Amino acid sequence: MKWYEETDQMHDVFVMKRLRLVRNIEGNVFPGRLNREERLELLKQLEEKRLPELIKGDKDYSYCRLHELDEVSRSALFERRAINYSRVEDPAPAGLALLEDESVSLVLGGEDHLRLQYLSGSMSLENMWSRMSSLDDLLGENVPYAFDNKYGFLTAFMTNVGTGLRASVMLHLPMLSGGSQFRKLVQEYSRFGIAIKGMAGDSNENFGGLFEVKNQKTLGQSEEELIGLVSQAAGQLAAQERKVKSLALRSHRLQLEDEVCKSYGVLKYARKLSYKEAMTYLSQLRLGLCENLVQAEEPVNLFGIMLQIRPANLKKKGSVELEGDALDEARARYIREHLPIIR
Repeated sequence: MKWYEETDQMHDVFVMKRLRLVRNIEGNVFPGRLNREERLELLKQLEEKRLPELIKGDKDYSYCRLHELDEVSRSALFERRAINYSRVEDPAPAGLALLEDESVSLVLGGEDHLRLQYLSGSMSLENMWSRMSSLDDLLGENVPYAFDNKYGFLTAFMTNVGTGLRASVMLHLPMLSGGSQFRKLVQEYSRFGIAIKGMAGDSNENFGGLFEVKNQKTLGQSEEELIGLVSQAAGQLAAQERKVKSLALRSHRLQLEDEVCKSYGVLKYARKLSYKEAMTYLSQLRLGLCENLVQAEEPVNLFGIMLQIRPANLKKKGSVELEGDALDEARARYIREHLPIIR
């Protein structure tokens, strides 16, 4: 099973944790400054060092050259959080090592020489960092890192200089985010170096109630301090969501239960669903399941469904030609096939 399919990883507010670490090799030019032939040579040298084998532990992994994949395949990997969007847009030579459960990935020769990532639905950021730090040490024993005594690890983008670490927690905040003060709350957290960004939608609208909480800076603080900062902010937001949710359940339980059941009915019987519609109804159902407004006959991780109904992943399952109504039909069909029976 993929990490996002594991049914014991669906919690009331916490959806996903992510750590991303970037590193560069001492004495080498950043990949973005190289031409295509030079980037191919760099990738070959990194592959010859057998770096992907260092991340596998006791699990199997796959390796591919991203620039040899079609755009839909790269987009599907991005939608499942395995790579960042620049690897979709930029067909320059780069490699990807990915554990079978997709929890750990290593990109070779992207914006930076190495991009290590760890995803989990249940582990704490602190425990994840313990494992990632060990992987970082293994990689560092095989390639010397570019490091400055004053600034720390050197990276292709100034925003990553220092630790090179981005820590993030994805939260399900359907009640809190619907309040009039949520935007002000987001602005307040930015003063403390925390960014809060919606997963689905744009800057003016987010649907699905999913928000990612992450550090804005990587310089001037240790990895442990950055992780502590993100964990604290995520914990505070989760506590506020639970408080708002508790008040709503006490005063409007029947109304919430009705909305959840209506959402389930649409998901179960609809023949066409836009991404916005699907995310909105799945968010309502997730709320209902987590608060026991409804019960599923079999456990399910709805976040896994949310990832798989994005356009590129649907195209990978069906036809790359899917567009418009055909894509909405495929999305509704996938949901009907994977939705749990609710009682």
